[in-house]
Amino acid sequence: MTPALQSHAMMTLCRIAPVIPVLVVEELRHAVPLARALVAGGLPVMEVTLRTGCAIEAIAAMAAVPGARVGAGTVLSAHDAARVRAAGAEFAVSPGVTKGLMAACAAQRLPLMPGAATPSEVMALLEAGYRMLKFFPAVPAGGRAMLSALHGPLPQASFCPTGGITAESAADWLRLGNVVCVGGSWVAPTAMLRASDWAGIERLARQAAALERED
Repeated sequence: MTPALQSHAMMTLCRIAPVIPVLVVEELRHAVPLARALVAGGLPVMEVTLRTGCAIEAIAAMAAVPGARVGAGTVLSAHDAARVRAAGAEFAVSPGVTKGLMAACAAQRLPLMPGAATPSEVMALLEAGYRMLKFFPAVPAGGRAMLSALHGPLPQASFCPTGGITAESAADWLRLGNVVCVGGSWVAPTAMLRASDWAGIERLARQAAALERED
């Protein structure tokens, strides 16, 4: 699967909703009700980060929920790519990129959204054939001013900024011409997960799904 086809697939997914929830699933029993709450709230595309011991099992469980489009985040290696693909992940997200990761995702036919934070990194990914990128870490890397500045010389690149974005700031990011969607963890906060507050998460998801973005 070429980088161009990967980016086309990622662009299609990123256009489904204005927010991709970035999820840290600590307990496997939370996986299915969490996915159901997000789908019901209008955020069917979700990223499960590989930061917990049950993340791979959570991806498999959530991928079986009707309407859920589940991907893996913090994918760093060929081994990660193979594991998440086998678990049913529909896409992979990485904070950066390596040649090995690009080759692995191509071999696995796994759409990759690689991370970039500088003009040189964006240029290198454009040269490799990627067009849909993760801007990470969004706020520490220069925030909206940085991403807006990249748009002029590099209009071919589209972004899903992630890292430090909140419910209050998301709308401002979505007004940028090179932003397709944003990634955020505020939709499924740790306290709500631990309390099994699925109605609360669905409510937050509905609010996020209602955000408007630049056409």
